[in-house]
Amino acid sequence: MIFTSSLIALLGYLVGGWRQRQLLATSSHQQQPRPSKIGVIAWLAHSLTVYLHIFTSQGLLLDLGAAISLTAWCVVGVVLFSSFRKPAANLLVVIMPMSALCLAFGVFTPPTAAPMNYATELLLHILFSFLAYALFAVAALQAVILAYQNTILKSHHSSTLMRSLPPLQTMESLLFEMLATGIVMLTLGLATGFIYMEDMFAQQVVHKTLLSVSAWVIFAALLVGHYRFGWRGRTAIRWTLAGFGLLLLSYFGSKLAVEYLL
Repeated sequence: MIFTSSLIALLGYLVGGWRQRQLLATSSHQQQPRPSKIGVIAWLAHSLTVYLHIFTSQGLLLDLGAAISLTAWCVVGVVLFSSFRKPAANLLVVIMPMSALCLAFGVFTPPTAAPMNYATELLLHILFSFLAYALFAVAALQAVILAYQNTILKSHHSSTLMRSLPPLQTMESLLFEMLATGIVMLTLGLATGFIYMEDMFAQQVVHKTLLSVSAWVIFAALLVGHYRFGWRGRTAIRWTLAGFGLLLLSYFGSKLAVEYLL
C-alpha cells in the first residue's frame, strides 16, 4: 500500500509541477493559475503515505526521513489551501519537485530511529511544530522570490517569470500573512512542548529549544517592525531567511547530527 501511494505521489508531484509551470507561463498578473488537479491528487496520495509511514504498529516513527516527508506534505498542503484565497499556486512550480525528492528520501531510505510510544499531547506538539516549519518554509520561498523581483525591478529588465508573477506588493502581503500564521503555530508548538514534555531544557533537546525560541524572537521582532515601523523589502527578506535558518538547525540539523553523524 505505501509503495503504491508513494509512487502515485512521486509521479503526481513531478507531473503536477510541470503542469503548474505551463499554467504559470500562460498566466498574467490579473489571472493567476489555480493548483492543477494532478497536484491535488499527488498531495492526497502523499497524505496516505505519511500516515502509513509514521503510524506504525510499534509506535510513532519520526526519524529524519519521516520528518522531511511530513514537512514537505505540510508545505504543499499550506500552499494548496492558501492558493484558493491568495495567488500562491506559482510556488508549486518549485515546491512540488522538491517535495517529490523529500518523499523519495523519506520512503526509500532505511529508518534511522526506533518507533516511540506517543500520547495525544505529543501529537499536538508535533502537529503545531510541523505546521510552523511548513509556513515558515513557504515564507522563506516567498522571500527568495521577493529578492528576485527586487533585483529585476532595480535592473530595469523583465522576464517571462517576472511578468507571470503577482505584483510585488501582493507577494509581500502573502509573505507577512505566512509569517503571522507561522508564529502562531510556533507559539502553540513551543507552549505544548513546555506544558506536556518532561523537560524542554534536557541535554538532548536544549539546543532545539534555544534555537526555536531564537527563531520565534526573530519572527516576532520582524512582525512588530513591519506593522509598527513599516519594515519591508530587504529587511524582511533577511530576517525571514535568518529565522528559517535557525528553525532548520533546531530540528533537522540536530536530527541529522544524531541519526547520521554520531
